[in-house]
Amino acid sequence: MKLNLLAFAIPLFIVCMLLEYIVAKRRNISYLNLHDTVANLSIGIAERLIDVFTIGLFYFLYDFLQKHFGIYKIRPGVLMWLLLLICTDFVWYWYHRLAHEISIFWSVHVVHHQSEDFNYTVSARITVFQSLVRTGFWSILPVIGFPAGMITSMLLIHGLYPFFIHTRVVGKLGILEYILVTPSHHRVHHACNEKYLDKNYGDVFIIWDKLFGTFQKEDETEPIIYGLTKQIKSYSFLWQHFHFLIELVYTAKQKSKWIDKLKVFIARPHKVPASSREIAEKKFHIQKRNTQMGKPLNRYVIWQMAVTLISLFVFILFEKNIPVIQQLMVSCLIIITLINCGAIMEQKRWVVYLEISRLFIAGISLVILAPVVWLIISLIITGYLIYYYYSLLQSQYFRYVYTTEFN
Repeated sequence: MKLNLLAFAIPLFIVCMLLEYIVAKRRNISYLNLHDTVANLSIGIAERLIDVFTIGLFYFLYDFLQKHFGIYKIRPGVLMWLLLLICTDFVWYWYHRLAHEISIFWSVHVVHHQSEDFNYTVSARITVFQSLVRTGFWSILPVIGFPAGMITSMLLIHGLYPFFIHTRVVGKLGILEYILVTPSHHRVHHACNEKYLDKNYGDVFIIWDKLFGTFQKEDETEPIIYGLTKQIKSYSFLWQHFHFLIELVYTAKQKSKWIDKLKVFIARPHKVPASSREIAEKKFHIQKRNTQMGKPLNRYVIWQMAVTLISLFVFILFEKNIPVIQQLMVSCLIIITLINCGAIMEQKRWVVYLEISRLFIAGISLVILAPVVWLIISLIITGYLIYYYYSLLQSQYFRYVYTTEFN
């Protein structure tokens, strides 16, 4: 049986998150908002899940480019690994900088900056769309001549470091502040204060920011405000992914010439008018609830996230031994659960359809695993849901989960 040991990154990160929370609590730092944390983890879970299906494609792309277009044929060695680390970080700097300066790239990177918290859970806010765009930038590495095996290994190592700089419990690190990207530097990057905007793009080394004039030191006299300059009004898993792209579309619609429409997507993000956000929020009935939700809702969401994290760990650990059809079933259940959690936190009425869909897919999965027994059970459950949906089930569900008015 082949195991994917990368699955153990999940419990490792969870332990680090818990330790960070304990340290913050002992220092009396108000550090964690439950619903922001759920939103952060939801995005990270989706990215880890989809990585299972895309990482092989990325490897194939790097291998193809290196074999057919590689300028050099680089072989692994200490100096070549060091050179690859420097090249990887240099490419990252320019991808990251352009992701803040070009609207279409910002539409996939903005998700990482939406949280108004700043802790280890924020590091999970990476989308599969961002991974696709980054892969386009990193494709220069195999063209230089680095083999696919070296590149994918380096990207795993390079991607681990940024997790540990998303924190407020670590202060300044002395001489390391002049060489590496530290938590202090990255706090500045996630700030929406005007003084701190579009600074500190580096991922491992801070030298690129100092070299290209984008460095900003954390100023203790100006407290950092985290998030976007215009904060997002939703915990919705889907809205967080697509809101800025929708804003770009609405902005482009207001232009009469095709060249002007195109310019909307390549202009700087701040060129998108605030009215486009307002139109989009009105169109899609977006409203973030600032009231504290009741305990039943919180318990329900927490249990869903706990089960989802465990399921993701098991899925990644054994993914090489799971048939494709079952992989797709599990993936659908996880994605629906993530959308479900966001909808519950915003108390949307249509969430009940997601619950029924999830039970339906779970029933099909059980039928595949044990056809006769689970077919009978699935039919009974499905019939029960259909019969009681417009009466008992719906009213009891909302009474248990929601404690305030809902949409």
